[in-house]
Amino acid sequence: MSESAERVLVIVPAWNEENNVGATVRSIRAAGPYDIAVVDDGSTDSTAEAARAAGAVVLTLPFNLGVGGAMRTGFTYARRHGYGRAIQVDADGQHNPADIARVLDGLDRADISIGARFADVGDYPVKGPRRWAMVVLAKVVSNVANTRLTDVTSGFRAANGAAIEQYVRYYPAEYLGDTIDSLVAAVHSGLRVTQVPVAMRPRAAGRPSQNAWGSTVYLLRSVFALALAVLRPRRRRTEPPA
Repeated sequence: MSESAERVLVIVPAWNEENNVGATVRSIRAAGPYDIAVVDDGSTDSTAEAARAAGAVVLTLPFNLGVGGAMRTGFTYARRHGYGRAIQVDADGQHNPADIARVLDGLDRADISIGARFADVGDYPVKGPRRWAMVVLAKVVSNVANTRLTDVTSGFRAANGAAIEQYVRYYPAEYLGDTIDSLVAAVHSGLRVTQVPVAMRPRAAGRPSQNAWGSTVYLLRSVFALALAVLRPRRRRTEPPA
């Protein structure tokens, strides 16, 4: 494996996470020799200062674009700086940095490795319509990807060079729809997907950007986004630059 392929960039999208992002960055640094880029997604608090003080590179967006826009920024940074692998870790502390190595190991057999919450590890609570929508989404995307996936809305995802290249070209900004649409687009371009079981932790501090009802509504919207994504014509796989 080349030196560039071994370098890992951890991308941390962050919006008004001044109370969490510092501890998250320090936990990632303790978990392994990873470079860290926090994408400050138009925060109005001290998120950027806290991330920088903890040792991360900070990419500042002038206004809030959402997770999709932040991740596309992070993947663009990864490609420009020659990273062979990149992985998303949320700023709120719900993704355990101790699982980064395990999720990255999934790239040994696929181009995209998902840290899956509903794969017999952990007890992340999701019930009602939101859970039903997630099950339907997982079944449909599993059929598209021709492999069993149980958590296609997880943002804890690793990408190799080919997937980084794909994400730079196409990564929608819609909340939660971004994970679904980008995943289907990646599969349609010929990329392989796998999953690794992980446990999700409670948010360390603060409130989520979406409440339970809002998340349910957006998940139902993502079903519509998925239908459009499945119907989109397949594109040929793009290899990363040598």
